[in-house]
Amino acid sequence: MAFLIKSMVGNPLKGMGLGGGEEKAEEETPKDPAAAAGMTREEYEEYQKQLVEEKMERDADFLHKKAERATLRVCLREKYRLPKSEQDENMIQMAGDDVDVPEELLKMVDEDATEEEEKDSILGQMQNLQNMDMEQLKEKASATLTEMKTKAEEKCSVM
Repeated sequence: MAFLIKSMVGNPLKGMGLGGGEEKAEEETPKDPAAAAGMTREEYEEYQKQLVEEKMERDADFLHKKAERATLRVCLREKYRLPKSEQDENMIQMAGDDVDVPEELLKMVDEDATEEEEKDSILGQMQNLQNMDMEQLKEKASATLTEMKTKAEEKCSVM
């Protein structure tokens, strides 16, 4: 009976360190991390060097991408005459001055610039007028006018 009570109460409490009365035997763990990983000492050192090199390469690529984005932001700020950002300039300096904006982003910016130039020109405005549906424009104008009349009549007792 005591065994049954001890096994029911002792096992759940054993994880908390309260029950059982049994001392845990420490399992032997290898002190050497190479042995823990199942490698020789030389293999483990080579593995660690490789990990460090890969991390440095990833960090350099990440820094370069951040500098490219900062360069694009600087270009856009110059284009729209916005105030300069010290953070972007510092990022570009950290990566070096050989940072260029990626070609894909330059293409997108150039396409946007040509579209804006076309829209701003007189011919672009005339094309917009040709593309408008005059019947729809008339209907919209008349609907707006009647809506304004009804609101004015509601608010004004003279009309």
